[in-house]
Amino acid sequence: MQMIPPHPETDLKAQFAASLADATDAMAMTFFRKPLDVEAKADDSPVTQADRAIEKEMRRQISERFPADGILGEEQEATRLDAANLWVIDPIDGTKSFLSGMPTFGTLIACLIDGNPDLGLISIPPTAERWIGQRGKPTLLNGTPCRTSGKTLLRDAILYTTSPDSFDVAGLAQFEALSKRTALRRFGGDCYGYGLLASGHVDLLFEMNLQPYDYMALVPVIEGAGGVVTDWDGQPLTLRSEGKVVAAASAALHAEALAALRRDESDRQS
Repeated sequence: MQMIPPHPETDLKAQFAASLADATDAMAMTFFRKPLDVEAKADDSPVTQADRAIEKEMRRQISERFPADGILGEEQEATRLDAANLWVIDPIDGTKSFLSGMPTFGTLIACLIDGNPDLGLISIPPTAERWIGQRGKPTLLNGTPCRTSGKTLLRDAILYTTSPDSFDVAGLAQFEALSKRTALRRFGGDCYGYGLLASGHVDLLFEMNLQPYDYMALVPVIEGAGGVVTDWDGQPLTLRSEGKVVAAASAALHAEALAALRRDESDRQS
């Protein structure tokens, strides 16, 4: 894959995103494994006072530092979606893990420039692991470059998805067909799985029903570590994507996964 040169503002944005994550990580840990008020949103997914408080602080800091930039988050209405620079944020990715005491939740921060993901950050507060991907630069894990495993064959791959509950009937059938071709499959992890893929521990992720704030930060992280991440049709992820995501440790593994999905779809329709 040809690397696109970094945007002149990328380093500035990355420094800000890191400082923002420092603040929000500290906030998340003050709520973690403490009694929480849990509400159900319109889609029946849970939300806590931690989600709302952290996103409020993230929005405050972004608006103060970059007042002309837009913000798209999970818990509040989007602002200035037509801005050249758009921050896409998820204060707690993995709320179900967070409220049940699992240390695999994270904060996601992305900055899109003219609609393209220029910067992505995955921060896991309980483990103090943080991945930062910048367009045109190697992905860093706690300041050190990291790489995917580079595996190329499905039969050798470790496959993860957050939960089988996120799939519809057709999607679950495709996941089952894909997972039968891999070395092993595991569940859970939320955004942590993508960080593990960037570091070479996980080889393939397959999910659906994600929102832009769930996946935009993942793109620079995965690509900067040598991986490939697209929708199920192999198209780049954008704000208008359907939320079907496949991420792989190499272009060859990604291509084999997509080919397997196409064969399964054809078999089921015949």
